[in-house]
Amino acid sequence: MTHIGKYCKAYEVARLAGFPGWPDKLRLLPPEAAASPGAEPAPNDYLYLQENFTVTAGIFLGEDVVFDEVTTAWIDFCRTTLKFEVPPDVE
Repeated sequence: MTHIGKYCKAYEVARLAGFPGWPDKLRLLPPEAAASPGAEPAPNDYLYLQENFTVTAGIFLGEDVVFDEVTTAWIDFCRTTLKFEVPPDVE
């Protein structure tokens, strides 16, 4: 079942790839999320950073996950470098 989380934010792949632990090769994206099956996103393509700090190819939480190595370093990068935070008025 499709589930939209409370909050996500789109970032260019190039910005996410600024994280030292960002993988050289992401999980294969589903055909619907890529130009061709198995294609890697281009640096100027957008991915979605979710409220739980996973990265998805679409807006739905837990679907089309391309990065889920949520570590303290990754969370710190998201908060300090990307300035990602769930707004306080989001329930």
